Amino acid sequence: MKEETRLHPILRDGVHVVKMVLFKTLKGEFAARYPRQERLFVNQLIGAVINELFGTPNPEEPFRTFGIVHKELIATELRRLAEDHPELRGPLSDALRVQFLCDSREGIENPALLTRADSLGILIRDREVPLPDTFMNLARALGEEHGMTLPVRFGTA
Repeated sequence: MKEETRLHPILRDGVHVVKMVLFKTLKGEFAARYPRQERLFVNQLIGAVINELFGTPNPEEPFRTFGIVHKELIATELRRLAEDHPELRGPLSDALRVQFLCDSREGIENPALLTRADSLGILIRDREVPLPDTFMNLARALGEEHGMTLPVRFGTA
């Protein structure tokens, strides 16, 4: 059980890498889609979309108010994710499943998380739940590809 407890923060780090990759991917796209908006607006919109997708809306101000005021825009952007970024459906499916499993093990039940991702066309239904090593390798490779993590090098000092 202790090993499982140590594994959760590591898996959650992998989930955060996938979220950061999504943020980076959406940043240029949203800036072009909303050219009259300030960078702060674009960043808050991206954050709200990601938080909504992962079922973790930020309750702190000004993020809570932003989410309320721009609820329809956030929903529109969520509906576009699967079509605009099919290359991210696999990593997002894995990250959502891993988050769901970690949450469940910690007593947090959020069955709507996967149901919503499925209804948005993001969740790949027949994709197997990744094993921890498989997921962390995927997150690491994705992070490296997007310049967010350092490659793991063994045997160098």
